[in-house]
Amino acid sequence: MVFEGAVFSAASFDKADFSPKVLTCIDQSGMIDRVISVDEPDFKSVKQTAANHNILHPIPNGSYLLPGFTDLHVHAPQWPQAGLALDRPLNEWLQTYTFPLEAKYENLDFARKTYKSLVHELLANGTTSVLYFGSTHVDANLILAKICAESGQRAFIGKVAMDNPDQTPDFYRDSSSKEALEQTEVFIQQLQQLQKKTSSELVPVITPRFVPSCTDETLQGLGKLARKYNLPIQSHCSESIWEDHYAIDRFHQRDAEVLDKFGLLTNKSVMAHGTQLQNSDLDLFKQRNTAIAHCPISNVYFGDSVLSTKHAHNKGVEVGMGTDLSGGYSPSIYRNMQQAIMSSQMLQDSGVKNSRISAVNAFYLATVGGANALSIPTGKIRAGYKADLQIVNDQYSNIMSNNANDIFERLIYHTTKNQINEVYVSGKQVINQGDNNGK
Repeated sequence: MVFEGAVFSAASFDKADFSPKVLTCIDQSGMIDRVISVDEPDFKSVKQTAANHNILHPIPNGSYLLPGFTDLHVHAPQWPQAGLALDRPLNEWLQTYTFPLEAKYENLDFARKTYKSLVHELLANGTTSVLYFGSTHVDANLILAKICAESGQRAFIGKVAMDNPDQTPDFYRDSSSKEALEQTEVFIQQLQQLQKKTSSELVPVITPRFVPSCTDETLQGLGKLARKYNLPIQSHCSESIWEDHYAIDRFHQRDAEVLDKFGLLTNKSVMAHGTQLQNSDLDLFKQRNTAIAHCPISNVYFGDSVLSTKHAHNKGVEVGMGTDLSGGYSPSIYRNMQQAIMSSQMLQDSGVKNSRISAVNAFYLATVGGANALSIPTGKIRAGYKADLQIVNDQYSNIMSNNANDIFERLIYHTTKNQINEVYVSGKQVINQGDNNGK
């Protein structure tokens, strides 16, 4: 396929490139082969050849080709409660609402119905790669994986491990550390088999829910499994004042130090939230090459603070964007970019200097930052990157400025899924607004 039209793509943390008219050429493996500007000598011949083979895809005037987004933190089973009980304290929200909901995924029909809705909703919002927390149930997590494969979404999925009876309810936890570790390994092996069978982009992830939910034996065993299978790791780290203090009270160490002690901070680790991270923690993240999933909406409700994304970036820590469904109520990375910008301004207004981020910075987190955190070659519209793409309509192009910078900021602030006309993952169309069920 060859797209003809205007492109926005992150060049760096502080710069987004705009190309008003290029050919974006996708090869049969779903990679971007070339991006040809209008002044290159073979622009016309490549365009004509694509038209002759019926693979030229003109992008309409007023619409733009953008990279697909990477969401670094989604609690898949929590989708049915998105936006509910967010006025409650985190621990009460978990025990009263979240754990009872997640326990329902023992019912595989319920899992199938929910996950079909969730995966389609994320794709329709331009999210092409997702790092998912599943539930404790192996079979339900495999249903999520199958739906991602069928829908064409790139998915990193973890069976949640949680066995600490002091912090998890008796109706929803692994019955022992032995069960938590054995079931995690079963899930890893079955997901790898599914990946081979479907040739889809599925990766199992080691997933301790967070330090309070797990016994020492489970944390230790999960670190060993991550090394055995060379897998990504996801969890929460210094998500709130309560979690931060819990680690100190139990281990006499900071949350990041505890995770590191058990081998859970690696160059394949993504830790969510981090609103309470101190400089020593960020230095440890940098040393281990561990990334942060910035979840700006949910941090407003449960984080007790604002993560200084610019400070973390300047310290050399990779940061990407996460929705944190359902602690964050919106499945839209656009909505989370907007909140990230607003929250950073509030942080600066509170006296934290040089903490404000721009639309360009937020766009980098949503594309390149997330892709780098998962070590996947996507997030840019450039040769050698996966063709994860979205075609977005500028709904106000007829009445507002058409300066490139103005268009870009307008897309960041005003795009909803209604303006996302098409979505592609590795060159395959997965959403077409003309087909309400996707493709």
